[in-house]
Amino acid sequence: MKILIVLTYYRPHTSGLTIYAERMARGLVARGHQVTVLTSHFNRATPRDALENGVRVVRAPVLFRVSKGVIMPTFGWLATRLVREHDVVSLHLPQFDAAGVAARARLMGKPNVLTYHCDLKLPPGLFNWLANQVVHVMNRLAGILADRVVAYTQDFAAHSPFLCSFRHKLEVIPPPVELPEVGAGAVAAFAKIHGLDGTGPVIGMAARLAAEKGVEVLLNALPRVLEVYPQARVLFAGQYRDVLGEEAYARRLAPLLKRYEEHWKFLGVLNPQQMAAFYPNLDVIVVPSLNSTESFGLVQVEAMLCGTPSIASNLPGVRQPVLQTGMGEIVPVGDSTALAEAILRVVDREKRQQYIRPREEIAARFSTARTAEAYESLFLNLLERK
Repeated sequence: MKILIVLTYYRPHTSGLTIYAERMARGLVARGHQVTVLTSHFNRATPRDALENGVRVVRAPVLFRVSKGVIMPTFGWLATRLVREHDVVSLHLPQFDAAGVAARARLMGKPNVLTYHCDLKLPPGLFNWLANQVVHVMNRLAGILADRVVAYTQDFAAHSPFLCSFRHKLEVIPPPVELPEVGAGAVAAFAKIHGLDGTGPVIGMAARLAAEKGVEVLLNALPRVLEVYPQARVLFAGQYRDVLGEEAYARRLAPLLKRYEEHWKFLGVLNPQQMAAFYPNLDVIVVPSLNSTESFGLVQVEAMLCGTPSIASNLPGVRQPVLQTGMGEIVPVGDSTALAEAILRVVDREKRQQYIRPREEIAARFSTARTAEAYESLFLNLLERK
């Protein structure tokens, strides 16, 4: 098959959506398919048309940004040409341009599958509110035009107003999760570089420094944790500088981050091998997300593959890795006190073993190969019906 994947941002932009799309694309290539990604040319250092890990990536020039969105004058022309050249179209929402691509697919008789990753909630303000409404309308139009709508979990689908509107088209496909295996030497080297000497528990976060991620929930939980473990540390993996649309949030957190700078370390964006060494050095990873802009939290499963438990917010979808595996705890959304107490329970050496499951058990539930196979089956089924 020739498969066209369309989304607003792709690598090197880092988010759960871009990681999902990249893994899906590579997984389908591994199964013998020809995959093209159509996305924005938001980073001028990247080529406009190139083969990356077996995937052709076509990037439309960006004229200007509108909040977290982009305006691409040539996107429509590129979409028309690429939809015509491919057998099936895979759209990834939220995405302003999705409805136009879905309409092209419908007119050309190409199966069109929409994957709904999460809700879009822009920062407060009249302009952002208007932008949100426009994207919601375009998402809904794309859903109407799509042949199938994919969700990560039934849990998130049942609580999402968008997905509830398309129950008759719904397919649940577990997300692609993968992590390279690294040796004990790489794990020890990571610990040495970051001064992890075992004197206190290490708490991890892996995210962008963005308002929906609930970083302040962890910051406000630290006083209680430090009462019991004065040497406790937080390692934050992910983009923390110049995060698109999150400048005001970073300024708001600055005083708290300054207060706990001896216990908090930003690592920046880590590559897959570094992440594989990061997770085993943690006693727990936390996902204190605040709203439905988070629908799962891939990092939870990545950590679990390394034997590291997770503490997640009690949000639809986000709670599923813990519920399905038993590797961790779930806490009320935005509750720093509950998060602190959960951290204390999970890092307790005497209780920790109850939160651990074999890597094989986790890998059997979530893998890129399983996700790619499910999409392949869905695409083939739709092509047969056409």
